[in-house]
Amino acid sequence: MLLIGVSGHALTAAERDWLQHPACAGVVLFTRNFASREQVTELTQAIREAAPRPLLVCVDQEGGRVQRFRDGYSPLPALRGLEELYLRDADAALRLAREHAWLMASEIRATGLDLSFAPVVDLARGNRAIGNRAFAQDPQIVAAFTRAYVAGMHEAGMAATLKHFPGHGSVLEDTHFDAAVDPRPLELLRAQDLVPFAAGIAAGADAVMLAHVTYPQVAPEPAGYAPRWIKDILREEMHFRGVVFSDDIGMAAAGSAGGIQARIDAHLDAGCDVVLVCHPASVEEALQAVAARALPSVALTGLIGRGALGWDALLAEERHVQAQREIAQMPSVGADAARHSGANDVGSVA
Repeated sequence: MLLIGVSGHALTAAERDWLQHPACAGVVLFTRNFASREQVTELTQAIREAAPRPLLVCVDQEGGRVQRFRDGYSPLPALRGLEELYLRDADAALRLAREHAWLMASEIRATGLDLSFAPVVDLARGNRAIGNRAFAQDPQIVAAFTRAYVAGMHEAGMAATLKHFPGHGSVLEDTHFDAAVDPRPLELLRAQDLVPFAAGIAAGADAVMLAHVTYPQVAPEPAGYAPRWIKDILREEMHFRGVVFSDDIGMAAAGSAGGIQARIDAHLDAGCDVVLVCHPASVEEALQAVAARALPSVALTGLIGRGALGWDALLAEERHVQAQREIAQMPSVGADAARHSGANDVGSVA
């Protein structure tokens, strides 16, 4: 199944037709789709009305430089600012991470969307795409933050998506623009990058998003279309039973599989449940590419958001007021080395 991108602030006739396709699982919104809180709420409603069945409506609203909706929403600091506080007061930092998650997710749910693709559980080890989107360098600290963030999202009625499996933080290259190769053996990855993913799965995370990174000592393909990573390690070894998303197949590092059809086939054949086609220019070809495929019987309805308050009720809730106050005091971090990453591109999922 596919999650697709649309072009602007309102649906075109062609985009309404795309939403009718049986392989269309939903829509991913970006900054290009946002003019105001009211407008994006109307767009979300229009997407739902145009579809013959429930669809997922998603966004990247992590905070820091990856916050697609800004005007009318609480400013969300980058997650890396929590590490400094954790080293002084771990309990306070974990409570703040939970409130960050709840605030982010509750505002997105109040807008009518289902998912923000969060949290980033990569290690903060210098990757150009990740930068200060990551919680910390230490795997055990990231694991603790992951558990807190998943809990906060769930309290707001939003499913949690761990990204970017099996860990994008320890290579330099930005996969939006370049191929990325991590030469470490599986034993080292298990002891480091996989630790937060294991913690998030144990905490009840509902979905995982794959990285377009190749780990040649584990599998010859990028993780997003490597059966070894998805079927053997994520599913069998780590016992993950939720939804597996690809990252955007329009990213440069996904090009090793070939054209659009080859990329989609490679990801679905390897075990991805949903493939992201974020650039509208590729959607028509992508829908044609899956026309002959049997659709997977994956329970995406479990990712549909629950219990949104609506904006008026949310703004009147004491927790919202308190969370805004606390998040505004979150420690800031220095200049983000990844501020020019493709993760800030309005056309690609981060």
